[in-house]
Amino acid sequence: MRGAVFHALTVNQFDVPLVWELMERAEWLRGLEREEARTRLQGKIVATLFYEPSTRTRLSFESAVLRLGASVVGAENARESSSSKKGETLEDVFRVVGCYADAIVIRHHDQHELDRAARFSPVPILNAGAGSGEHPTQALLDVYTIWRELGRIEHLTVAVMGDLKYGRTVHSLLRLVAKFPGVRVRLFHPAPLGLPDDLADELAASGLSLERAPDLASAIRGADVVYQTRIQFERLAGEVDPNAASLYALTKAHLALLPDHARILHPLPRVGEIAPEVDEDVRAAYFRQVENGLYMRMALLDAMLGGERR
Repeated sequence: MRGAVFHALTVNQFDVPLVWELMERAEWLRGLEREEARTRLQGKIVATLFYEPSTRTRLSFESAVLRLGASVVGAENARESSSSKKGETLEDVFRVVGCYADAIVIRHHDQHELDRAARFSPVPILNAGAGSGEHPTQALLDVYTIWRELGRIEHLTVAVMGDLKYGRTVHSLLRLVAKFPGVRVRLFHPAPLGLPDDLADELAASGLSLERAPDLASAIRGADVVYQTRIQFERLAGEVDPNAASLYALTKAHLALLPDHARILHPLPRVGEIAPEVDEDVRAAYFRQVENGLYMRMALLDAMLGGERR
């Protein structure tokens, strides 16, 4: 990952050996004493630019930077509070901010604009979520969580539920698990919120096993992993009745359908699609998933900015 500038824009840039390398690096960094970890990227500067709201991803990245001993500069609500408001292009943003920082972490509202502008950046760009396109570091931490919880990624049945049309976390996760053998995916979603046709075709061509479940019980029964997502009403134009969200909510009663080894993941935030009572079950892994995200983002930054494992 060193040498030429490497941008983390899509999970399609990560093959299986690289995913394993990052998971091993995340485990190694997790085991370091804090003082030793802070020597990894001393003197480096990372810029965080968030054009859309974020809590977990922004704080996770900024915490990862600080734990590695680097410094953070940034702009929150950059769509309104930066020169973007004046009409500055993203290409010029990258050219300018690349003069100040060694890497740029960005959440943007347009995946295509991000992809197009990244080639003008003199420093690495890390996609922290782009519109309804992709969220590659979320997929990396999701796969890392599955491995930590179940000991494997291959030959699993994964139930993916909620908003699959606009859910960028789902788009990246499915592209990533498609690289591992024997993964079977069950989809459960409101009728208008299925996978985009081009993504469904791409996944089918990759050989990923996809089937649509008729109801929640059919989706999760016997699954190894349940990946729940919220319905993103802020991206909808009346496509789904808000009251219909309850049909996709996971409750304590549903847990009887899952094997003891199963794990429940969610990229968060949740807004009612997982009942709080589920939190008490050991199979609820979404808060451990958050912690894993810190170490995976540390691993990615450490690898991209030249940290050598000692």
